[in-house]
Amino acid sequence: MKAMKLGIAWRLGLAVALVGVLAAGLTGYYGYATSRSMLVAGAEERLLTATRVLARQLVIVLDDIANDVRMVAEHPQAARLLLRASPGAQSAEEDNAALLFERVLATHPEYFQMRLIDLAGHGLERIRVDRDERGLVRVRGADLQEKGHYPYVYETLGLPPGAVYVSSAAINHEIGAHAGLDKPALQVAAPVRDAQGQVRGLVVINVDLNGLFAQLAGDLPAGLQLYLSNGAGDFLIHPDSRQAFAFDRGQSARMQDSFPATAALVAGAPGRGDHLVTTVAPPGQGAVVAAFVRQPASELRQEEDFVLGLAQPVQAVLLESARLGEVSMRIVLGFSALAVLLAAMLARALSRPLGQIVLAVRRFAAGEREEGGLPTARRDEIGLLARSVADMQQQIRAQFAKLEQKQQELDRLASHDSLTGLHNRRVFLDRLDHALAHAKRNQGRLALLFIDLNNFKHINDRLGHAAGDAVLCTLAQRLRQLVREVDTVARMGGDEFIILLDQIEASDAVETVAQKVREALSLPVHYGGAELPSGASIGISRYPEDGEGATELIAAADQAMYRAKGRPG
Repeated sequence: MKAMKLGIAWRLGLAVALVGVLAAGLTGYYGYATSRSMLVAGAEERLLTATRVLARQLVIVLDDIANDVRMVAEHPQAARLLLRASPGAQSAEEDNAALLFERVLATHPEYFQMRLIDLAGHGLERIRVDRDERGLVRVRGADLQEKGHYPYVYETLGLPPGAVYVSSAAINHEIGAHAGLDKPALQVAAPVRDAQGQVRGLVVINVDLNGLFAQLAGDLPAGLQLYLSNGAGDFLIHPDSRQAFAFDRGQSARMQDSFPATAALVAGAPGRGDHLVTTVAPPGQGAVVAAFVRQPASELRQEEDFVLGLAQPVQAVLLESARLGEVSMRIVLGFSALAVLLAAMLARALSRPLGQIVLAVRRFAAGEREEGGLPTARRDEIGLLARSVADMQQQIRAQFAKLEQKQQELDRLASHDSLTGLHNRRVFLDRLDHALAHAKRNQGRLALLFIDLNNFKHINDRLGHAAGDAVLCTLAQRLRQLVREVDTVARMGGDEFIILLDQIEASDAVETVAQKVREALSLPVHYGGAELPSGASIGISRYPEDGEGATELIAAADQAMYRAKGRPG
């Protein structure tokens, strides 16, 4: 009878040991597999979010370029120049316009060239400012060319009022392109109309796509691969530079060939959405998790859309899973040893803590955020197992916390200027639209202060970009301290800022704020043991006196700022 009890005890112990080892193995594998799935899913969501942000930034950059072209084309001086001055005759108006072109190119180093083209004379260039290795160069006289046979000329001339033409991305083989010759470029153009609405010519800017692409990739975390294609799927950006613009060399390197799932996205198939996430192994590469977004719709007359993608190697995504695998192995080994050594005596005692651990793992895998429930206070092998499970949960939560932090950083990049921390152009325009809508409903008033810093280019040229950045950050902080909670301060780019004064009650309040801004910005900036001279020119526009729309108010404030500076126009 005694031998029979001993046999049953051993068999029970063996059964408990086998069940324990099996449970540990399944729990470890389930946790490990779940963590890998969660890491991949998190990477997909993060990549898609980052890709959407980059696509939106691309649209914003194109809109900014379009606004520059539209601003110059719609300026009355451009039409007056085409109407009054004869081709080939030097005039003060042409000199003034050329100076404006030089200012635009100096502010935007990503612009190769800016031209004013006359409808008369087969599209003869009237004003042309180029960029080459010496800097900005104005082309004059016999070097000015006829461009009427280029698509960006005759297609732009047929656009309706307010429309802007954007060419397809291509290698620039146009003779006389200077710094842009044989480089990726984009032409952005707008028609010039006289007071009667008749088209007299156009303004065109050649954009350096390499610089534009560098801006897109500049803030990406290390390890991410950036892809960009035109509407036909031809690569414009690729980690392998030999595949970028391959169509210009008579070769084929297309997104849908490397990533077959993007074929419908590139084709713009109806009902397929504007994005996709896929895991694939492109030719010559390991497996990657990739997200692609077709460029959001805009009001620009583009020849082609863009498809933007971000990819991350699966190996990098699952890097943390190796550590989680070690933790899982510790769980299996610890529980197996415990089951083998103590199964016969502690079968009943093991059931409760093991059930707690399994339940905690299942709840965690199911996404429940409930804390506790693990017997981590025990000093035996069960406690070691529970603490290992807690470590695994903590590591997974840490990974998701990092993903959330990166998401917050991407959200901030989309709405704030990366240098000064002020709101960017997109947020400012959104707030201005809301403020205008509120003012129209309530017969309210608001004003814009358009601010351009004095001496900033001199400081940049003499002391370097670090000094210029310090001046921008210091003056931005002063501006932020001068306004009310309801007002908005934004950096428009370069050394230009703009302030939205909302809900104005007193008529002289705007001038009071403007005077405070002048005084604050006139104070020197301390940098490197020296005091850098500062100052600013301010242009003011008011709603509704100077316009009822955002574009009109910004243009009025900009013109007022130029008058304050003493510039022509």
